[in-house]
Amino acid sequence: MANFNKVLLIGNLTRDPQLSYLPSQTAVVDFGLAVNRRWTGKDGQDKNEVCFVDCRAFGRTAENINKYLSKGRPLFVEGRLTFDSWTAQDGTKRSRHRVTVENFQFLGGPPGPSDDSQTEQSQAEAGAQVEQQESTDDIPF
Repeated sequence: MANFNKVLLIGNLTRDPQLSYLPSQTAVVDFGLAVNRRWTGKDGQDKNEVCFVDCRAFGRTAENINKYLSKGRPLFVEGRLTFDSWTAQDGTKRSRHRVTVENFQFLGGPPGPSDDSQTEQSQAEAGAQVEQQESTDDIPF
């Protein structure tokens, strides 16, 4: 019998990534991903459903996710489902599925400036670049 375990998700981080290291000094990052589903019901009402997924990445992938992503940022994740089980402090058996990230891709642009002075400065620089381009575009075709 054939087996196949592949997960593809696009969503937004629900919290900042949490980086830690294994005893072997391999980086591990845990983060949550919120994946939205929107549809129109039979009654014509717009409906929305959110699925929250725990994710874990290792090695260089973990370091890059931790370095460049934060809560709310969009991310494409490719990986596999992993089943974790443990005994809680109160003695109950607990379990969950988690996505082990094998590949990912950043979505959206880089994060914007955090304060207005940087925004005004970047807008002024962009305006200066446009003016410079307009003055050098003397080519008639």
